[in-house]
Amino acid sequence: MRDVPTTVGSTVYQQIKQDIIYGRLAPGAKLKLSGLKDRYAASLSTLRETLNRLASEGFVDAPSQRGFFVREVSAEDLHEIASLRILLECHALEMSLENGDTEWEGNLVAAHHKLHLMEQRMLSGDVSSKETWKRYDWEFHLATIQACRSQNLLDLHSILYDKYLRYQNLVLTHRGEVASREHADLLEAAIARDADRAKALLKAHVVGGLQHTSEAMGWEMAG
Repeated sequence: MRDVPTTVGSTVYQQIKQDIIYGRLAPGAKLKLSGLKDRYAASLSTLRETLNRLASEGFVDAPSQRGFFVREVSAEDLHEIASLRILLECHALEMSLENGDTEWEGNLVAAHHKLHLMEQRMLSGDVSSKETWKRYDWEFHLATIQACRSQNLLDLHSILYDKYLRYQNLVLTHRGEVASREHADLLEAAIARDADRAKALLKAHVVGGLQHTSEAMGWEMAG
């Protein structure tokens, strides 16, 4: 969900990617170039380039001579994505806590404030802004690791987070007060520069989301 320079190609890329992440293009759907051309007002060459890029990132499948399809979902894939997110994000979090300055702290507090207000709205029953909620969730988690001083790590994490988010959006229900409390605790540990506690909280948070999504999809958790 990282920002990229705005060009015709990058705009189409972002639009198609967001439609996959938020389920507007369903898992397994065939991506016909003729239909996409009208939907996204893009040339066939731009669409092919975009779909090949999304295929390289794991959001689209391109079997030989069969066209393009939205990547299917599975319990095994979700578990692998969650495990990789824990691995990458915990490493980035530890680095960020070592390097973060006062500006980083301020950005982190601000990101959590926005997320907390949205979570309170959802807890009150207002679920009209789910995409905004997920964007604020992303912005908070990004803020925790923003000071890791590794753009490669941030880029890899961004792609992985989007894959994790796609699964969450298949059910798109809030874990309620539990998730909100986890975010608050993670903020507290990060500001205190308590890396061990922050990493433990993050792992529990991701596993909680994994369990929630797996149960909603009717999938059993791996042992």
